[in-house]
Amino acid sequence: MQCPFCAETIKDEAVVCKHCSRDLRIVRPVIFEIQEIVLELDGLQRELGRIRARIERIRSPARFYIVHALAYILVPVVLLVAAHILVTITLNVSPLYLRLASVIIPLPFGLLIRARHKVGLRGALLVGLLTAAIAVMCMLTVTGINDNVPIVPGPWVEWREVIEYSLSIALAFVTGNILGSLMFEILPMTMTQGGGKPNPVAYKVAGLLGRHVGEEHLRRRARTIQDLMTTAGPLLGVVGTAAGSIYAGLKGVIGG
Repeated sequence: MQCPFCAETIKDEAVVCKHCSRDLRIVRPVIFEIQEIVLELDGLQRELGRIRARIERIRSPARFYIVHALAYILVPVVLLVAAHILVTITLNVSPLYLRLASVIIPLPFGLLIRARHKVGLRGALLVGLLTAAIAVMCMLTVTGINDNVPIVPGPWVEWREVIEYSLSIALAFVTGNILGSLMFEILPMTMTQGGGKPNPVAYKVAGLLGRHVGEEHLRRRARTIQDLMTTAGPLLGVVGTAAGSIYAGLKGVIGG
């Protein structure tokens, strides 16, 4: 925590500031109470943002879905098809570059839809699948017209490649969504928690790691454990979906 007198960083269990030598025994309870209030306000602000997004969707559903379809489906589709034309027709280079672009392009749109409109994981997956389906269909059409070949895939091998490619795009969108949740919701919440009271689960885990410590030390250990528990899931989600997107996208190019 910070000393309320000199604003220097000190340990949570300190009773005297090592920088200004002021007695903190009276103000410490007040500091912790303020931190708890800040945590509650932060949670209320996040909930208010989600409620505003729901109200906007309920009040003007047609406008809401049209605007979001244009911003988060049409725009990435155009970029993906443009990348396809540039790589396979204009430059005629390795499709590896197209697959990499197809992983990179959807990611920021998944991040934005979470940060700006509070769209959750299921919504991001749906938008990602729609984007992937439309983009891949347009790519097949462009290839069919340019190369004078059937637009619809024939053998199962071709269908499997189309499915894997579509899944790669959708997973990249979901990766961006989870990353947006981590960057704009979970990490800010973790940083503002400061010296707040950890939850009972974190306290229990901290106690299992060693009970013979002071209360302040146990609380600080529980806070660290709670922060790790809060961020571990989204981090694993980002790694998992990103790895799945890259694997599905590059499998048809590099083999496997």
